[in-house]
Amino acid sequence: MKTTALTKKHIDLGAKMVPFAGYNMPVQYQGVTVEHLNVRDKVGVFDVSHMGEFFVEGPHALDLIQRVSSNDVSALVDGQAQYSCMPNLEGGIVDDLLIYRFNAEKYMLVVNASNIEKDWNWISQFNTNKAIISNLSDDYSLLAVQGPMASQALQSLTSLDLSAMKYYTFALADFYGFKDVIISATGYTGAGGFEIYFPNDIAETIWESILESGKSYGIQPIGLAARDTLRLEMGFCLYGNDINDDTSPIEAGLSWITKFNNNFNYSKELQLQKENGVQRKRVGFEMLDRGIARNGYTILNENDEEIGFVTSGTMSPSLQKSIGMGYVNSEYAKSDTKLYIQIRNKKLKAQVVKLPFYKS
Repeated sequence: MKTTALTKKHIDLGAKMVPFAGYNMPVQYQGVTVEHLNVRDKVGVFDVSHMGEFFVEGPHALDLIQRVSSNDVSALVDGQAQYSCMPNLEGGIVDDLLIYRFNAEKYMLVVNASNIEKDWNWISQFNTNKAIISNLSDDYSLLAVQGPMASQALQSLTSLDLSAMKYYTFALADFYGFKDVIISATGYTGAGGFEIYFPNDIAETIWESILESGKSYGIQPIGLAARDTLRLEMGFCLYGNDINDDTSPIEAGLSWITKFNNNFNYSKELQLQKENGVQRKRVGFEMLDRGIARNGYTILNENDEEIGFVTSGTMSPSLQKSIGMGYVNSEYAKSDTKLYIQIRNKKLKAQVVKLPFYKS
């Protein structure tokens, strides 16, 4: 099992460690609810160094990324980031990712930890014009500092004006005396904040500096369990649960990152899906009866007919109600539609609601 540069720090802090995507990762420290609410109300720091970083460079960099990703990378300017996905050749999703533009001939792709090798092989097979691609996933650490007090907690560590950074922009800046740290106004919690990329050899120093500078703002280390409940409250997809090789971006409600002004893998077929509609759609729902819907549970209609399946579910710490997401036949995807979740031998009532669940 792989470790991050901060694994010892997490163990010393008493984190409960679990295997995740081939890494030994902290799932929680004080408890999911406490950590979740700390991010919503104050600020928390996540070690997400297991994520993958690919650099794509040279005169053919843009062409390669446009070929494999669904969003329009040509719309980016220097210092902007973009959420996208990589469609496969059968209409599913290889992975979802972030794309960072440094300049016209240099980009960084941030991919999911469980898909690093798969994504590398996928992108490589379309690199016919020989863009320069490098996999630096094992060289970089990544911390996500999230919450309404994130900019105050970090500001003493950098000369970059964090409060002035627009959402989905980034900069190379000084950070605690280190040069060229990537500071990105992105995140996976819906609570605002930053993601910070830097070499492994300074990881422990950066980690300690963030915990120290954020102390007066209530910063706490946060595990992967709270990261999951935070993203679910926002209706964000988790690869392997809500999207995978068998779900199309149109079915998944990701039409907004699927642009058709250039030809990417499977673009013509996805455009037809967008124009003609799809047979199933990803929806959010809240439980009306007591119970928590889990990944893989069956969704039924009132006649006990199977109409879909659950992909994610939890008890929302912010809303104090049981929420979930899943795919249903399209005629059941409208808000307020009644659904039934098969939980063991019970059929429990639920209702389709508009995403996100949590509205700040």
